Amino acid sequence: MANPKIGLSMLYTIGEPFERMVEEIPKTGARYVEVVDDGAHVLDEKRVLALKSVRDSYDVEYTVHAPFTGINISLQDKALLNATMKRLEESIANSAGLDCRLWVFHPGMKAGVSMFYPGMDWTRNLESVRLLFKFANEHGVKTAIENVMEPFVLKSVAEFKRFYSELNEEVGLALDTGHANLSGEVDGFLTELSDKLVHVHAQDNLGKVDQHLGIGYGSINWQSFADLLKKTSFDGIVILESVEHIEESMQKLKQLLL
Repeated sequence: MANPKIGLSMLYTIGEPFERMVEEIPKTGARYVEVVDDGAHVLDEKRVLALKSVRDSYDVEYTVHAPFTGINISLQDKALLNATMKRLEESIANSAGLDCRLWVFHPGMKAGVSMFYPGMDWTRNLESVRLLFKFANEHGVKTAIENVMEPFVLKSVAEFKRFYSELNEEVGLALDTGHANLSGEVDGFLTELSDKLVHVHAQDNLGKVDQHLGIGYGSINWQSFADLLKKTSFDGIVILESVEHIEESMQKLKQLLL
């Protein structure tokens, strides 16, 4: 029987200065908050201290979304890949300083030269995930990899099944409902990969592009999602990752899942 918790991603504030985002956290009333280590909200020691102050004052628990702008852990170019991995390791270290519950990251992407190196994107992705898992484990940080869309190497249920059969590491699955909806596989992820599921990003779209709509404003069948999730042993956090209708969407998730 599932025992989900409901939380909120600060993605909807990504265009605001970091300080305003921090001020917004207590106003949301959310116990579980996901910080986005990207854009105007890139983490450093000073910002970690600011977030910890909010945590101590308002009993907040954090998860961290890894950097994603310009990030590709399947890069062929070793120098660029090393720079990418260094950036992600910095994010893990700051997440450790924040005592976060989970660090969520994206898989690698196909590139312009991918057609000339069949299978290399997949291999590099596996190698990078193993290195990130090792680094995170050394820092006491739990990890989860998110399903995304084209041109990423991990999108479908079938691809994730293959990934886990080859990985042999305890990297959890962060199910993004909006991304899964683009391929019509929300239900498939919940039924076929429930044993790997440790985190959920809840957001909606109309099945064409990634929109991060409010819950119920797209084409996802949220009742089916809730019913299937309740049949699993999921005890992680369902993070609202919409960028609109925030309060309404939080209430809908609570009604569906709690």
